[in-house]
Amino acid sequence: MEIGGVLHAGRIVGLFGVSGDVKITKRVADGSHFDPGRRLMLLEDSGWYTPYTIRSSNHHKHTVRVRFEEICDRKGAEKLVGADLFIPREKLPATEAGTYYWCDLIGLSVYDVKEGHLGRVRAMIETGSNDVFVVGSDEEGGERLIPHIEHVVLDIDLETGRMRVDLPEGL
Repeated sequence: MEIGGVLHAGRIVGLFGVSGDVKITKRVADGSHFDPGRRLMLLEDSGWYTPYTIRSSNHHKHTVRVRFEEICDRKGAEKLVGADLFIPREKLPATEAGTYYWCDLIGLSVYDVKEGHLGRVRAMIETGSNDVFVVGSDEEGGERLIPHIEHVVLDIDLETGRMRVDLPEGL
C-alpha cells in the first residue's frame, strides 16, 4: 500500500533475544529492502517518519529478523513493536514490462468483457501459485476474487486506471 510517496514495507511484530533485534512481517516481495545498510522509515504516532538503518538482517519466508543501528537493547526495541515501516517510493527499482507493484494496482477499475464494470481492486492476496485481486463494487457490495492469470487478466493500463478481464464461468 502506498501512502504519500512511501510504500508499506512491513510491521514490527515481535522481538528476538536481548540485543534489540525485532521480527518484521514483510509486505514487499523484494527482500533486499531489509539488507544491511538500507534505511526504513518508521511511522511515529505523531505522523512523522523516523529513519532507521539496518545493521543486520536474517530472512525467513514472510518475516525478517532485523537489528537497527539506532537500537541497542531489548528495552529500546520493545517500544517499536506494532510500528509500521515504509520505503520511500523513489527507492523502489523500476518494474519490468507486465509486472507491477501492488500499490499501483489497488484502486484500478475492473471491467469484464461480458459483464462490464465489476468494481475496483480493493486489495491483493498472495497465494502459492498466483496473486489474486479482491474486487468490490460500492453499488452492489460484496467482493469477487479474480486470479492474476494471463487468460483471465487481459490488460492492465495504469495510465487510464483500468483493468480488463475475461472471467471464466462461475467467477
